[in-house]
Amino acid sequence: MRLVLVGPPGAGKGTQAEFIAAHLAVPKISTGDIFRANVSQGTPLGVEAKRYMDAGQLVPDEVTINMVRDRLAEPDAGDGFLLDGFPRTVPQASALDKLLADLGTALDLVMELVVDDDEVIRRLSGRRTCRGCGKIWHVEFDPTSKDNICDRCGSELFQRDDDKADTIGNRLVEYSEKTAPLVDFFGAQGKLVGIDATGPVEDVTVRAIDALRSYGG
Repeated sequence: MRLVLVGPPGAGKGTQAEFIAAHLAVPKISTGDIFRANVSQGTPLGVEAKRYMDAGQLVPDEVTINMVRDRLAEPDAGDGFLLDGFPRTVPQASALDKLLADLGTALDLVMELVVDDDEVIRRLSGRRTCRGCGKIWHVEFDPTSKDNICDRCGSELFQRDDDKADTIGNRLVEYSEKTAPLVDFFGAQGKLVGIDATGPVEDVTVRAIDALRSYGG
């Protein structure tokens, strides 16, 4: 199965992507992983991307899409894949459709993890990161035994800028403007399925896999 996972920040895409990819026995492919691999290996695309990143600029769609093309052409993606974090915009989605057509295939399904803004803010603003080992805790869902002290290594916890309410609000606005239109784009193709992403992680995974089974996954 060839699947794309979409949803707002804090919807749990990374966590669910791992479980769903394992269930389908396909590689989980994120743009973050692709960028890191290309940059660390010094590929021509990685060198080009790093030039933009070092200048504090966004990497152009063309570079990102060519990285995705190379990754999807690898043997392990021949029988399917799960894309997490790409496409982020309708132009990228159109480019993905063309890319897959060039490879002689197409997407089977786009799964949207549905969660409202209040829940996103609750999830993200409660995160605390350890300065020592980097483990992420949560003041409500996964608290430490002592306030602001990591149970694993005893280091201080802090709140990342990305997890502060103002930043979360900006990220949600950006998602609404740039990424949410993908729902209509893929819905018009008849490839969209929505999953309630609230509640325990395990419950969300069950809903996702049940939906996949109805589509033959």
